Amino acid sequence: MRARVSPGIAIILLLLAGFVLAAAGAELLSPADPLRQSLLLRLREPGFASRTATYWLGTDDLGRDLLSRILYGARASLLVAALSVSVSLVVGTALGLLAGWFRGWTAVLIMRFVDTMLSIPAILLAVLTVAVLGPGFIKLVMVLGLTRWPRYTRVAYAATLQVAGLPYIKAAEMAGCGATRILWRHILPNIAGPLMVVATSEFGLMILFEAGLSFLGLGIQPPYPSWGSIMSAGRQYVTRAWWLTVFPGACLFVLVLCVNVFGDWLRDRVDPRSRSR
Repeated sequence: MRARVSPGIAIILLLLAGFVLAAAGAELLSPADPLRQSLLLRLREPGFASRTATYWLGTDDLGRDLLSRILYGARASLLVAALSVSVSLVVGTALGLLAGWFRGWTAVLIMRFVDTMLSIPAILLAVLTVAVLGPGFIKLVMVLGLTRWPRYTRVAYAATLQVAGLPYIKAAEMAGCGATRILWRHILPNIAGPLMVVATSEFGLMILFEAGLSFLGLGIQPPYPSWGSIMSAGRQYVTRAWWLTVFPGACLFVLVLCVNVFGDWLRDRVDPRSRSR
């Protein structure tokens, strides 16, 4: 039976698809070079038209087209979030599978390490790590990915404990299948649903983390645009150039809201019991 998609979820999916397409096609959709500066055009209001172009969302303090920078900033946010979630998912799932299958001291060591990591605020750990290692795209992805894996480990561990006791797993063991084959071919596909739900909710959080670190100057470095760095540069002009913070902030709000709503819908589809909680 096909899962029905309500009109609200359909709108959310269309908005998410719009963000992805805007990020992927930034070169085609951007009306100007996001890095091109013109001090003669600095802090122009939305809709300002010069002899050569129209700046639909205005310009920033260096005369750069804000619409173009927001489009490229969407690419930065989505790319960092996707890669960091992938790193967390792979690391956390692998450790959770190992802990749930081998149990014993393996599970004790892994889960105690998970508890230690969860006791430290993730954003604080990310800020401290980036501050020590220095900013940069790859470093940002690795730091965000390696600070959020414990949540995946807990989910994978609990789900593996449930699945490992099922008859078909016992049958696979009796047939001579090794641990690697059982984990990869039999257990992982059956715990993928809850892990995808976690990944969806973490995706929105990674977008916020990237924006927050970029706002503090620890994320995507200028002149390459990021929603966080755009708002950071615009905060000193908030009274005379409100568009520098309102437009990227609105994009950030809508994107994270859509991701979270989609995550809630996906959770209800994967685990219908959560609707009654």
